[in-house]
This record gives sequence, C-alpha cells and structure tokens, in this order.
Amino acid sequence: MDFLTDIAARRAALTPDRTAFTDVKTGRSMTYRAFNNRAARAAQVLVESGVTAGSRVVILCRNRVEFFEILMACGKIGAILVPLNWRMPAAELTPLIADCGPALIIHGQEDRETALALAGEAGIAALDLDQPGGYPDRVAAAEPLAGRERWPSGETWYLIYTSGTTGQPKGVIQTYGMALVNYLNISQAIGLRDGDATLNFLPLFHTAGINLHTLPVLIAGGHVQVLPGFEAGAMLDLIETGGIDVFIGVPAIYRELSLHPRFESVDLSKVRHWACGGAPLPDTLVERFAARGPRVCNGFGMTETGPTAFLSDPEAATAKIGSVGKPQLFIDARIAKPDGALAGDEETGEIQFSGPGMTPGYWNRPEETKALFTDDGWLKSGDLGRRDADGYVYVVGRIKEMYISGGENVYPAEVENVLASHPAVFEAAVVGEPSEKWGETGCAHVELKPGQAATADELKTWCRTRLAAFKVPARFVFSDTLPRTAAGKVQKHLLPREGQA
Repeated sequence: MDFLTDIAARRAALTPDRTAFTDVKTGRSMTYRAFNNRAARAAQVLVESGVTAGSRVVILCRNRVEFFEILMACGKIGAILVPLNWRMPAAELTPLIADCGPALIIHGQEDRETALALAGEAGIAALDLDQPGGYPDRVAAAEPLAGRERWPSGETWYLIYTSGTTGQPKGVIQTYGMALVNYLNISQAIGLRDGDATLNFLPLFHTAGINLHTLPVLIAGGHVQVLPGFEAGAMLDLIETGGIDVFIGVPAIYRELSLHPRFESVDLSKVRHWACGGAPLPDTLVERFAARGPRVCNGFGMTETGPTAFLSDPEAATAKIGSVGKPQLFIDARIAKPDGALAGDEETGEIQFSGPGMTPGYWNRPEETKALFTDDGWLKSGDLGRRDADGYVYVVGRIKEMYISGGENVYPAEVENVLASHPAVFEAAVVGEPSEKWGETGCAHVELKPGQAATADELKTWCRTRLAAFKVPARFVFSDTLPRTAAGKVQKHLLPREGQA
C-alpha cells in the first residue's frame, strides 16, 4: 500500500459517535467526529501561522489530546511534527532546533519559558496550548481545513529524536508507511480488537508514547485514555474500573506498580494484554505479575524499526522468561556474527532488521544514515542477541556495553538481571572499567528499593552463587536514583567510572 488515509477523517466517517479520547484528569471525552473537526481546524491554524507542506512544527508538551490533534493536522497539510523532550533545558534543545529548522513552536503552559526562549533565539513564532488567545481560541475560531485525503507512504510525518543514551540525539525519520506497518505488527501481536481501550501516558517525544498503543488503537477505532504522565494510583483506578484493555509500560513502570500498596488487591485480569518494552524486564517482575495473573509479554523494538519488532506471546511469557519473543508479521530479523556470518542457535551476534517498517534514516545525517545499514540493506540495531532452538530471541546487551574480563565476554544485561533478583535491589546498571590485571572488570551501580538495605559484600556473594566468577562485578556503587531516559533506560554514559568524579 503506497499511502495512508487521513486517519482522523476516515474514522470520523466510519465511527463518528464513538469515543476517541478521554482526558483522565478532567473526565472530558471526545468523539471521532469532534476529534477530526478539531484536527481540521488545527490544520487551518497551522497554515495561518506560516506552516506549509514540508515545514517542521516543534511541540513541547505533556501527554494531552491536543498533541494528537496537531499530529493529524500535520498529516492533513503535509507538515512534519517534531516532539521534543520537555525534560531537557533550552541549552540542550537549541542544537535540535537548529537541526530541524522549524517554522513554529507549540507548547504547553509547563514549558512556556523554555519554548519562548527557543522561539526567540530562532526568530520564529510560538503558539501556546493553554493561554487565552493562543491555540484554544484560534482553533475554536478557525474554519476546518479538509486537507489531503491520502498521505504518501514514504513521506515524513514526524521526527523522533533519539533519547541520547550514547550521546547527541539524532532525528529518526518516521513515515506514514511506518505507522501502517507498526499498526499491522502490533495489532496482530496483541490481538487488538475494534473499540479496544488503551492508556496514553508514556512521553510523547518517545516512539512508545505515539505508537504503543495509541496510534494503532486510533486506527482501529478504539478509545485512548490520556494521563499527563505516570501515576500509579490513577493507573490502578483505570485498571480496576475496566478502562484499559491493552497496556504497555517500561520496566520502571512495572516496578512502581508492583510496589504500590494496592497492587495485591486490584483485579489485574481486566486488562486483556500486558506488554513491556524499552529495557529488559527482570525475571522477578515477570514472576510477580504472573503470580497475580497477568503474563507480561516482553518485547523489543527501536525508534528506527517503527517500533514493533519482537514481542513474546503470553504462553511463552513465563515459559521463556527473558525472551523478547519472535519477529512479528511484517519484519525480518537475523542475528549476525562480527564477520557477517549468520549466528546459529545459542550463538551471540548483532540483531539486524529488514522490512517495510524501517526508517529511511536520520534527519540531516547522511553519513550516520549510511552507517545504520549493512551493505546488503539490513538495519543494524547495535544490540546483541541469541536465538534458542524454538526461535525465541533473547537480548543480551548493547555491543558498546559488552566488556571483556580476563579474555571472557561479559554481557551486562545478564549481571543486571541477577542483581535485580535480590530482594533489596530496585535496579542495577553494570558497566566495564579498566583493570590492570583483567583488562576490564564490572562496576555495578545499584538503586535499592525504598526502605531496603544491602552491602557490596552481600550483593557480591549473591552474584557469586549465580554467576561465573569473571561476571561478578568488582565494584559496587549505590545511588539514590539512576539517570534514566524517558523510556526508562539507564543512561550508562552518565554513570561515573573509576577515576572519574
């Protein structure tokens, strides 16, 4: 298929009176007819603000329905939406503004100061989502702009800047075709049904906030409940009332839910499908949720893959703990060894992808786009994995994170999983450090659970009974909080190594 239809307009025609969105905080709901009407009015406001086909529109906001109005508005006129990380200060966002060259900055009240500073520096207009005379009033007064009925598959819809776990963010191009392929991949993987409800709370400057599961649910004519951000209590309320059919979170979310006082009493069976991505889900959390009923399906994907690539099936969620499942319907995956040869069962190599849902590359980064792909066109993940005899894949760590101790390869994810199984440990991040004797040894940065205590010697003993000696970290550093991206991934490049301040 070489185009995507105008999702908002088509849904308004098919299911006009069905609820598209509910703002959990205010209780305000919106039908598909109203959603398309507002998106069409928002498109007119963009045009009046100087936005044309191909223009970039930066948005800085928390999770809210207006984000998706503007996303659809950009589709109607062929503009490119650029969600930026509101957790970053203006100084860090300035290079991204220079990179994407927007015609307009849209912002919420919480990010007004940052947005105005960026707009002033770049010499462009800013549009406030909350201020009288800003977006609300202008949308209310605008005439709906019908816009394009077909959105070409290969055209850029929005940019997602990578989270920067290894340094400077890059703008990953997201096309209309990628949205369609992701819908096909995730909907069949989770058994998405007509009218299903999901919760939108993961940050909108991350691919999961847009694509898992909000856009697929909108395409399916479902109901999206919107929370400004993660709130365990509000989430459990929605689960208890049957307001969520399909759910996805990152490991940090599952940890917080499991620690909530109401976790043991809420009926979790009302959610039909549970999924996890963004980082490895520790075995202990899989088991804790399974003891309450839900089988949390671990998955793996990238912003560059649209994102859905792997997802475990419920039957294997506990039988194959640690696996991210198998490649989904419209994506190919292979595991390649350093010499380019394909890895056999239980051999470790780089996970690589091919298929119609791959990004065409990075915005304004031709050399890095070229380096993203192999000579025969497969997208390189930078992640190491292995496949078992049944075809289930296990992610063992990032290529750049693997270290060699005494001539043996150490994959931090394996060590981190063992540490996470300790009753006192909330999360651990393991990095390699130089060692005169062994070449490199591990340093474990540990965040303990609230009210829990553990010593380095205790954790070292815990590891020794579960890991080979060369895998046991030589050093332990305890932190109140580990630096994380919005997706819950630990930013290992920010962790101090031996000899650093």
